[in-house]
Amino acid sequence: MSEPRLRPVDLARGQGLSTQAIRNYEEAGILPPADRTPSGYRVYTGLHVHALRAFAALAPAHGHQTATAIMRAVNEGAVEDALAVIDDSHLQLRTDRRTLTAVEQALRDLADAEPAVTRSAGTFVGPLARQLGVKPATLRKWERAGVVRPPRDPATGYRVYTPADVRDARLAHQLRRGGYLLEHIATLLDQVRAAGGVEPLEAMLEDWRDRLAWRGRAMLSGAAALDAYLQERAETSPAPGRQAGMRISHAKPSTPR
Repeated sequence: MSEPRLRPVDLARGQGLSTQAIRNYEEAGILPPADRTPSGYRVYTGLHVHALRAFAALAPAHGHQTATAIMRAVNEGAVEDALAVIDDSHLQLRTDRRTLTAVEQALRDLADAEPAVTRSAGTFVGPLARQLGVKPATLRKWERAGVVRPPRDPATGYRVYTPADVRDARLAHQLRRGGYLLEHIATLLDQVRAAGGVEPLEAMLEDWRDRLAWRGRAMLSGAAALDAYLQERAETSPAPGRQAGMRISHAKPSTPR
């Protein structure tokens, strides 16, 4: 049975795309190069259908840029490079899961704790630093990063940490111990301040947890589609010595950031 020959419009319709998108995908390396008719028209095959399906499954899981890097590496025969990009993406998902766990634990600690300092009108940088087990310079660094925003005493100019500031400092301390970056902590605390406390963040955390679970499932679907494409490339390889998609490249993969 001869290999089906598809026009760009045929390939596009199968995935609900435009013919221009198909041309763009080929130019970006998402699709392997198409053969041309004597008159110069592109001709696609079942291999391109598998490639398009693989990309469509990889993009939701890894993002458009990373999925493009994966497909380009495969189409250039550098499967090991493609797998390295996927490994990095899985590592990022694992890091995100750990970050979520650290945030949840920090919020539980805050809900359970009732330190004397939060019942006072305010505290200064030295006592708060001692209570947290950090240096005063650390609190000042957090202030520069927008993590804490203590007001100044108008008479002395000293920083005075209100109960809300103490709460923010405690949460920041927990997140820093969990490896959270200061810029991420500042963003989270902006949400805490906007919500008026940590309780309303439960919905956000639940949504975050659901999105991570969805991403993990999407990665499984993407892996299955990519494996089917690799199998198709191996079966349609023109010669044993040139198994499409199976050459190992020793070049450093261009992992998107």
